[in-house]
Amino acid sequence: MITVPLSALEVAMVQAGAPAADTLRDTTEFARRIEDLGYQRLWYAEHHHSPAIGAFPPVVLTAHTAASTSSIRLGSGGVLAPNHAPIMLAEQFGTLAALHAGRIDLGIGRGPGTFDESTARALRRGAGPTTDDEYRDDVSETLRFLVEEVALDPLPEPWLLSSSTAGATLAAELGLPIAFAHHIRPDNTLAALHHYREHFSPSRWCDRPRVLVCVETVCAETREEAARLAGPMDVVKSGLLKGQGDIPFPTPEQAAAHSFTPQEARALTAFRIHQAHGTPDTVAAHLTDLAEATGADELMLVTPVYALTDRLKSYALVRQHVMTPAERLPR
Repeated sequence: MITVPLSALEVAMVQAGAPAADTLRDTTEFARRIEDLGYQRLWYAEHHHSPAIGAFPPVVLTAHTAASTSSIRLGSGGVLAPNHAPIMLAEQFGTLAALHAGRIDLGIGRGPGTFDESTARALRRGAGPTTDDEYRDDVSETLRFLVEEVALDPLPEPWLLSSSTAGATLAAELGLPIAFAHHIRPDNTLAALHHYREHFSPSRWCDRPRVLVCVETVCAETREEAARLAGPMDVVKSGLLKGQGDIPFPTPEQAAAHSFTPQEARALTAFRIHQAHGTPDTVAAHLTDLAEATGADELMLVTPVYALTDRLKSYALVRQHVMTPAERLPR
């Protein structure tokens, strides 16, 4: 058992052969069930122009889900600062926080949210990739606008998303809680978090280092079933290894028939070692070890499997086998 809270990340995978509207419909049911299961927060990721992931703005999903739930914290994980004017982010999430007091998070990230260069340019109105200084200014301006321009009460809780030491440096400098993407760059996790803690400067937002670690988690009653459920995302990852960001999210049956090159198979195995896949006992052990190794204050689980029922079952199994008895009490 682990004693840190558990949360969820929704990446809204679009099932092959199904309209994106079905995925959008499922997000509401998913949020309600995750709240019932006792997870602490639910975040939405920003993606664009992908056949595998729905292009649903985090601020819109947060607003809709906040009206459909009652207690779970909600927000972006993350909204991508280079794609948005800082004052707009401040107004949007400041308004949400005032409407849903004590429940709204503003997780800010840097990436474009797409692998397509023309889409990235369209999002940024023709501008190229943001520099380190520009990103820092965007984050700082968003925080300033929250306080000086929006000035509603309460304010959203800001987090900085990171997958590298560079992001950890900025989070430490600005005194923000850090959400580390272990599910994307697991090799960077320990060094980045060590740097964050060593260089943290307290701020109005956070008086001490505060760490959330996001980990890919696929839990099923058997190891074989967990591997089957993870298969579709393995196909998408294999495409990314070849620089192909336009791979649809296949069914488990289609994924089982997919042939991986030896290089792809090795890369997927190396990645999976750092994540939490398998039976409840195996997943519990992985999550416990990760929480201890990172000193995380919270773990966020992302479960990119094909069917909503399978995703919810994975989260339910984790709740049953990983959360401490105190955490299992009804809200």
